[in-house]
Amino acid sequence: MQFDLNVNNTAVRVDVEADTPLLYVLRNDLELNGPKYGCGLGECGTCTVLINGAPARSCVVPVKAASGRAVTTLEGLSTPDELSVVQQAFIDAQAAQCGYCVNGMIISAHALLSRNPRPSQSEIEDALRYNLCRCGTHREIIEAVQLAARRLAGEN
Repeated sequence: MQFDLNVNNTAVRVDVEADTPLLYVLRNDLELNGPKYGCGLGECGTCTVLINGAPARSCVVPVKAASGRAVTTLEGLSTPDELSVVQQAFIDAQAAQCGYCVNGMIISAHALLSRNPRPSQSEIEDALRYNLCRCGTHREIIEAVQLAARRLAGEN
């Protein structure tokens, strides 16, 4: 079946089975490497993308459910010449060790800051609670989100 998608503000048509996970389409058909395959069960967050601005686990979202909606991946948050404020904050705060969780953390942080530009630490922790990081960089990740919030507010 053919599905029309809007991925990173680009219209694309894919020919896949309706229940194909969106993650497979993004990575295999569209060659986007931001969302990662982690658990395949929607539990770890490495595959997180934005669908109409809300975080979603692309490993459990069938492509038919994304048809006609705006899908944003890590690649869609920046341009080839400039990272987003959140992406740059993660680099500056050294918020990644192995880097596997970073896609989901950045996407979730971006969604949080889009709806709440001045989150408290507990609001940041709540927004990221379902994104797993096995390296233990949670403190740096929270600091990165706080840094991004300050930068978006014109501080620091």
